[in-house]
Amino acid sequence: MLDYLNIKQINGLKIETTIRLCRFVVQNNSFSYNDKYYHEIRGGAMGSPLALTIANCYMLFFERDIIKQINNGGGLYISQVGYSTNFLDLYIENLKNGELFTEVYHKPSYEPYYLPFNSVHPMYMKKNIPFAMLIRTIKYCSLFEAYLNEREKLRITLLLNKYPGEFKEKKFSYVFEKYNINQSLSTKNYNTLREKMIYMDMKEKISIDYGKTMFIHFTYCLNLKTFPAKFHALRNKCFIESAINEMKPVLGTRNVRNLQRQLIRNQ
Repeated sequence: MLDYLNIKQINGLKIETTIRLCRFVVQNNSFSYNDKYYHEIRGGAMGSPLALTIANCYMLFFERDIIKQINNGGGLYISQVGYSTNFLDLYIENLKNGELFTEVYHKPSYEPYYLPFNSVHPMYMKKNIPFAMLIRTIKYCSLFEAYLNEREKLRITLLLNKYPGEFKEKKFSYVFEKYNINQSLSTKNYNTLREKMIYMDMKEKISIDYGKTMFIHFTYCLNLKTFPAKFHALRNKCFIESAINEMKPVLGTRNVRNLQRQLIRNQ
C-alpha cells in the first residue's frame, strides 16, 4: 500500500518500521471469553483501528481487479429502482399503497450475540443494551406487528446472552418511563406513541455561554450523589457576594482508572 502511494515515511517513521509495528500488533492480539484469555492467531478484531486500515488496503487492490473486469465487459447496463432496500440496520419498503414500511434489518451473517451479562464489563453498559435496543425497535418498526416480532427476537437474544428476565423487563419499562408513556402499546395507539418518542429526541441544541458557566471535572466515586448539595453549600458560604456565585456550575465526571477498565480496553 505504501509503495503504491509512493510514501517513504509516515510522521518520521520509515516503511520498514511501520511494517514491523503492524506485524507486532497483528501477532499479539488477545481477547477473553468465559473467564479465559485467548491468543488470536488469524484475523483481527473489527473494533481495532489497525484492522480497519488493513481491510481498506485489501479492498483497494481487490477492487482494482473488479474494475478491470467491468471495463472489459460488454458495456450493457440496466438500472432498476426496486421497492425495497436496507441501509445499515434499517429495512425500508415501498408498499403498494404508497406508504413506507420500515423495520430493523438483520444482515444474513447476523448472530444473536450482545455483551454477555456475566462479562467483566461495568453494569451500566449491560443496563444500556436492552434499554437502547428497545428504543431502536420502536423507532424503526413502522407497524405494531413488526414491533411485536422484533421485540420477541430481542427478548430471546437477551436470554441467550444470560440477561435475567426481571432485569430485562425492568429496562424495558424504563423506556416508557423516560418518554412519559403510561399506557401499553397497541394497534390503536402505536403510531401516536411512536411519533411522540421520535420527536421527543429532536431537541434543539442549547448554546453555552462559557463566560457564565463553570465546568467542574470530578472523578467518579460512590458519594458523587451528595456532591452537588455540598458544592452549593460551600459556594454560597465562600462566594456569597462574588460574581462567581452567579455562574452556572456544570459537573463533568470521568471513570476511575483501575485494573478492571484497563483489562476491558485491552480485550
